[in-house]
Amino acid sequence: MHVTRQISRRTMLKATGAAAGAVGLATVATPSVAAGGTFAHPGLLHTGADLARMAAKVKAGASPYTAGYAKLTANRHSQSDWTANPQTVVYRGVEVRPPSTWKQNYWTLYNDIHAAYQNALRYHVSGDSAHADTAVAILNAWSAKLTKVFGNADRWLAAGIYGYQAANAAELVRDRDDFELERFQKMLVDVFYPLSEDFLVRHNGTPDPHYWPNWDLCNMACALATGIFCDDQAKVERAVQYFKHGVGMGSIKHAIPVVHDDGLAEWMEAGRDQGHSLMGVGLMATFCEMAWNQGIDLYGYDDNRFLKGAQYVAKWSLGGNVPYTPYAQVDHRPGIQTPTQVATADPTQVRPVWAMVANHYTKRRGLSATYLTQIAAKAGPEGGGGDYGPNSGGFDQLGFGTLAFTRDKATDTKATPKPAASAPAPASGAASDPRPQTAATASASASASPTAGGDLAATGSGEIVGWTAAAGLTAVAGGLLFLRRRDRGRHGAS
Repeated sequence: MHVTRQISRRTMLKATGAAAGAVGLATVATPSVAAGGTFAHPGLLHTGADLARMAAKVKAGASPYTAGYAKLTANRHSQSDWTANPQTVVYRGVEVRPPSTWKQNYWTLYNDIHAAYQNALRYHVSGDSAHADTAVAILNAWSAKLTKVFGNADRWLAAGIYGYQAANAAELVRDRDDFELERFQKMLVDVFYPLSEDFLVRHNGTPDPHYWPNWDLCNMACALATGIFCDDQAKVERAVQYFKHGVGMGSIKHAIPVVHDDGLAEWMEAGRDQGHSLMGVGLMATFCEMAWNQGIDLYGYDDNRFLKGAQYVAKWSLGGNVPYTPYAQVDHRPGIQTPTQVATADPTQVRPVWAMVANHYTKRRGLSATYLTQIAAKAGPEGGGGDYGPNSGGFDQLGFGTLAFTRDKATDTKATPKPAASAPAPASGAASDPRPQTAATASASASASPTAGGDLAATGSGEIVGWTAAAGLTAVAGGLLFLRRRDRGRHGAS
């Protein structure tokens, strides 16, 4: 099934680095169907080869996979007796103007999504179909009932975070006979994706550099995950182009505005606080990993800019000193909040964001990443939702990176990803769906830097597509400040 909607958007032609500059806009039509055939499945955060590796390593008792798997099995969300609690409308964010017309209930959604993901992952590693049954039951219950995500500005956080997470949970059971695939695709396209697209286009009616980067990043992840899950080429292309050239602060040269002489690249939210910087690293890694598994290299984009930004956050989080350039000096546009120095970092603060990044750069690519290596070792074995506190921040990442992303060093470390192929024969004891998986292809390849290969991911269309703000708006590239306003009744805090 192809869930597609033709959407004509105005698109940014090109942004030229971290220096401020005007960007032209042009109107183009997006392709109406996925070009080059369907996408690779499973092909979001985990490919068939990834799942087979996890199962084989755990069965062999290999470290650190066994420690990572122990974290999974100990989590209450991964138990096969989990019962879903679906809602018709999910609310996130308190209405400050009385009388309030809703009560928050978004924790029902994120707890159920993490239970579905953890059970699905446990199924693939152990082969116990009871966990697959549980994951399918949770996801089917939500797609049968959910009609809307609502609230104050925080509804965009809910759509972005839980949208990409839901797609990843569903991707692990999409070939099960009892999983309602088309209904789930419809839910993603009708409930989650429209909010994410609207945010990336309009930013809640505010100037583009208004919100912090993680607002953009979570909605970018939802858009990309939806596009891949629904085999919608146009959605994938728009998400990839936004990562490279988007006007909001989640695009890479806004989220990482300065590359310093020491090879570290400043993470924009480092002047804000450590927790949201860790969240941002996790979200950007999630976006890059999902793209990589479809043959698009964004990890290496702009001379490994994300590597330099992740190294910066890792060194800072380990207690090291890092250079810092105030935002107002980056683009001469002071924001509503203008930190003048890097925030204090607590070396004991841990989030499950490091295994994915460290293993990509050091094992897949064979690059040196001292700070990533150190912090990934310190954070391991990584847990998941429910292991990092009961509140929503502890569920911002799906986690379990020690199990899922630890990998042997590749024999070929060139930055030439290929779309994930169909799953190989499962390791003995690992679960597999009895139906054959379709060998999927995605005509998708991106250059490791914007100067090599034409600056566009060749995702099956020669057209340049992307998100921009309203028609006639002049976009500015560079280190713009994307901050929430103090009007918390209208704008959220993340």
